[in-house]
Amino acid sequence: MKSLRQWVLLTVCTLVSINSYAALEIVITDGVDSARPVAVVPFKWLGTGPAPENISDVVVSDLRRSGKFNPIDSVSMPQQPQAANQLTVSAWNNTAVEAVVVGTVKPYGTDQYLVGFELVDMVRAQMAAENGPQAFSSEYVLDSREAVISAKQFRQYGHRIADIVYEKLTGERGAFLTKIAYVVVEHGAKYPYQLMVSDYDGFNETLLLRSVEPLMSPTWSPDGRKLAYVSFENRRSEIFIQDIYSQQRQKVTSFPGINGSPKFSPDGKKLAVSLSKDGNPEVYVVDITTKRLNRITNHYAIDTEPSWTPDGKSLVFTSERGGRPQIYQVNLQTKQVQRLTFEGEWNLGGSITPDGRNLVMVNRTNGRYHIARLDLESRFMQVLTTTRLDESPSIAPNGSMIIYGTTHNGRQVLAAVSMDGRFKARLPAREGEVKAPAWSPFL
Repeated sequence: MKSLRQWVLLTVCTLVSINSYAALEIVITDGVDSARPVAVVPFKWLGTGPAPENISDVVVSDLRRSGKFNPIDSVSMPQQPQAANQLTVSAWNNTAVEAVVVGTVKPYGTDQYLVGFELVDMVRAQMAAENGPQAFSSEYVLDSREAVISAKQFRQYGHRIADIVYEKLTGERGAFLTKIAYVVVEHGAKYPYQLMVSDYDGFNETLLLRSVEPLMSPTWSPDGRKLAYVSFENRRSEIFIQDIYSQQRQKVTSFPGINGSPKFSPDGKKLAVSLSKDGNPEVYVVDITTKRLNRITNHYAIDTEPSWTPDGKSLVFTSERGGRPQIYQVNLQTKQVQRLTFEGEWNLGGSITPDGRNLVMVNRTNGRYHIARLDLESRFMQVLTTTRLDESPSIAPNGSMIIYGTTHNGRQVLAAVSMDGRFKARLPAREGEVKAPAWSPFL
């Protein structure tokens, strides 16, 4: 590829073959050894027969996949109590665990179950125990909750427990009760292109839309109810918004040429888009209700891939106005433009983290495409990935992780990397390929 124009044509017109209804599995590839050790004791089942699902397994998987925690194996636990007051603090001295989660599950009526759990601060408990044997104190319990759920809600409540544990131990909100959207393709099928939504971990995969023509660039509304995306079903690029729950959708733009790269504004009332109706692709903002257009850029170079800053006052976008594709920021009120990236051959597809401190992008250096992070204050750029042909980064709503498309063993898969680059995982489809991920907001 010699220019941004070729990049735009590639991303607008090309999708790779993917098997339909591909289920995702998270495979951790790096970073667990540096994570904080914790223990999630298998929740005690207080009913007869088998439990509907092992809810503690969901909690363990979530914490491990966060990249910040390394739950120890149950066989390594010195004891497996069902309540915090049954913990023998001295028994855990040689485990190095910082916190312990204990819990119970018991029947509570027809298809109803009472789930209770406690999160114990083992660091404080062990520090107190150094002063001599003493009874376990409730002041070491960081959180304690109960909830009545149905059998279908076991995974969901497991994510909820993991969110609570994550927030109590890190101080930032957990993002396990979120979803991802992505595009799947199966050439040769009656409807080769599918727009899929699943839980962040690949479970509960749902087909949202299928088409004989390409679907691409899904992006979530701030309330998590809708997706905007580009469709070629009418043999031209058009931007639609679809309600995930009602399945109702509306066409937002259908101008001659490129209609691409939709991104919802933080208030959900507008879309930033790239349109070529007046010549070169330029950045516009469209009011979703009135369809009124506001042209933001006006330059002979290609301007594309807009993304909102968290305060909704600016957009970042990709442009080759400096000779090569780099990322710029434009103030929506003054239309003043400033360049943000300078390192590497190209920088593309930028988005600002929820805290406004970092810019995440695709960086091309020596012909290789990787996901990178630019600290907007220090101007330090860090390349986060070592995979091949990385693209389409999407940031978790708590800013802790990035999901992106990449190539592994000759096929396209999704992958994830922590914001500091230490933790890495792949989300390969069991069969086929998958791309264009979009991480939902908090749900």
